Amino acid sequence: MSAAISDPWPAPRVKEPLDAVVRLPGSKSLTNRALVLAAIAEGPSVVRRALRSRDSLLMARALTALGSTVDTSGDDWTVTPGEFVRDAEIDCGLAGTVMRFVPPLAALSAGTVSFDGDPHMRNRPVGPVLSALGDLGVPVTGTALPFSVVGTGQVRGGTVVLDASGSSQFVSALLLAGARYERGIEIRHNGPSVPSLPHIDMTVSILREHGVEVEAPEPGAPATRWRVVPGPIAAVDHTIEPDLSNAAPFLALAALSGGSVTVPGWPQHTDQPGDRLRDLLTEMGCTVQLHHDGLTLTGPTPGTLRGLDADLHDVGELTPAVAALCALASTPSRLTGVGHIRAHETDRLSALAAELGGLGADVTEHPDGLELRPASLHGGLFHTYADHRMAHAGVIVGAAVDGVEVENVATTSKTFPDFAPFWADLTRTA
Repeated sequence: MSAAISDPWPAPRVKEPLDAVVRLPGSKSLTNRALVLAAIAEGPSVVRRALRSRDSLLMARALTALGSTVDTSGDDWTVTPGEFVRDAEIDCGLAGTVMRFVPPLAALSAGTVSFDGDPHMRNRPVGPVLSALGDLGVPVTGTALPFSVVGTGQVRGGTVVLDASGSSQFVSALLLAGARYERGIEIRHNGPSVPSLPHIDMTVSILREHGVEVEAPEPGAPATRWRVVPGPIAAVDHTIEPDLSNAAPFLALAALSGGSVTVPGWPQHTDQPGDRLRDLLTEMGCTVQLHHDGLTLTGPTPGTLRGLDADLHDVGELTPAVAALCALASTPSRLTGVGHIRAHETDRLSALAAELGGLGADVTEHPDGLELRPASLHGGLFHTYADHRMAHAGVIVGAAVDGVEVENVATTSKTFPDFAPFWADLTRTA
């Protein structure tokens, strides 16, 4: 029976090596991309092992509001495309994918589609997507939430120039809808380097699985131009991979306790940024084995976890969990390249500096990252800022430090329903 979840929540302390098998929910990023393409495909399709979380349910409701039908009653979700001919109101909640991926679809509607979300979402950038739609002739009212897209039933498409240095989702949003535009779409990035490129690779891969012709930069080439050719989007059933970024706190348990955690279903090949955890945790002193039925990570002797010097530009969503581990490491760490995560669910760099520092960590905040040095941490309240990744950082520290309480741990439902009781059950015997 799971422990009751209070707020603030006393993070369970792990004092013995943990040996566990952790089956992760499906990837939010893959689930929402699969849902978007299914909603504008040539026929019905099924998204198997879809992540049932607030973000993915918001996406399902948004696509249903536009005119498609998403049946979320079972583990496998059936999506039936429909005509986008009516006015609609879209609740984005705290889901960046809904706020950014749905407007280019709403442009195909013959109605007015209004968008709003949780108060904090009004601070998250979406302007480059809306400006691009305006350049394509789509009437848009507003530059941030709340805003409206006035569709005419078609979009001429063509070339747009934007600055995607704030989020890779700006590019993915337009790519996902581009095949339905009359002239397709060509996206030219003009600005500092685009973060989280694996997420764009994920978008390109899933488009190609649907038979869409996509031109993308070759590996190692400057990521400045993408093109989607107009044409049909085939109906394709998808089985969603486990969410590898959600593996971070569980692998951290093994890393800190000197134990072992196995994640079944870890793919041999994937575009998910979370796959980078294998390299990062190996550098910190862990042993990682990728085998035919999953991944097993074994931590070093407790107290010997090494610090890390890493550019996390392409995997910024891993920063909170990695920073928490670095705060507990035996040698200094430097995390760079993640200035863009200041515009995620919260300003994650300032939040991490404040919350880890509040528990005694020796941390310095820089414009694009953090420096952390070995220090003795103590208990206290760890604020999450309604950010699921911040909650992951809090429970990681709590596993190694007595007396840590995590405020609003329920925010983890964004990508992992019932995370707190699952974590409590997992750590109870360790």
